[in-house]
Amino acid sequence: MDKTIRRGSFEMTAAMLISGTIGWFVLVSGQPVLDVVFWRCVFGAGTLLLICATFGFLRPGILTRTTFWLAVLSGVAIVGNWLLLFASYSRASIAIGTAVYNVQPFMLVGLAALFLGEKITLQKLFWLGVSFLGMLAIVSAHGEQGAGGNDYLMGIGLALGAAFLYAIAALIIKRLTGTPPHLIALIQVSTGVLLLAPFAHFSALPQAPSAWGSLVTLGIFHTGVMYVLLYGAIQKLPTALTGALSFIYPIAAIFVDWFAFGHRLDPLQWIGVAAILLAAAGMQQGWGLKVRRTVTS
Repeated sequence: MDKTIRRGSFEMTAAMLISGTIGWFVLVSGQPVLDVVFWRCVFGAGTLLLICATFGFLRPGILTRTTFWLAVLSGVAIVGNWLLLFASYSRASIAIGTAVYNVQPFMLVGLAALFLGEKITLQKLFWLGVSFLGMLAIVSAHGEQGAGGNDYLMGIGLALGAAFLYAIAALIIKRLTGTPPHLIALIQVSTGVLLLAPFAHFSALPQAPSAWGSLVTLGIFHTGVMYVLLYGAIQKLPTALTGALSFIYPIAAIFVDWFAFGHRLDPLQWIGVAAILLAAAGMQQGWGLKVRRTVTS
């Protein structure tokens, strides 16, 4: 294996494993979701500021006014995405929330068709159908996650909302080609700080060291370090390999949920999770049946 590919694969694997533990730290912090996202943005902004300064991304002329405001707009979507996804964990479990969240590639396909004029092929429609069946399997299992049926369905709805906001952010970021991704991330989390500061509970700050440890880890490790690893990997790896390794994230989240909180999926939920991940992999990797046409004279 090429040295660059090997290094990129290591970086991508590490980034996805880190992502898979996010839900653990969110719940262990014991803080309201809004405060978790706010402090993640604060500590993440500090980390990414140092990274961007080190790489020379803070010099004038890198951003135009248009790219800056597009990055801010993507930040609004990303912050909303975190709020909804984190809120889904306590209602539908980390495993289910993460699995449902992985329908976002299909939402991106729909948005790209609507706003960018990209075509939706029969192959993509097939995988969308598989994903939808997986969603039905998960929704029909009103789980044994320790929450009532209404909470469970609300958790799934929140995860779907998070996926939609992520798809919007990804659509906006498509227009920021050529802008250093670490700088985009810095603008996104800085936007989060400004948006959430008026609502953060400064009068009821965490008292336990473990809570602060979780929040600092989410900001520095799960935001700053993870972005560096992820963007470094994306620059080194072919798109197909990047897509394949991205499925480490939901798998890791499922096992973390089982290990840390004892949440086990029932057979129908496993089928639903597998269907969603298979469909997302099939669409990203371009799997499908090739039909040969025979021309007769």
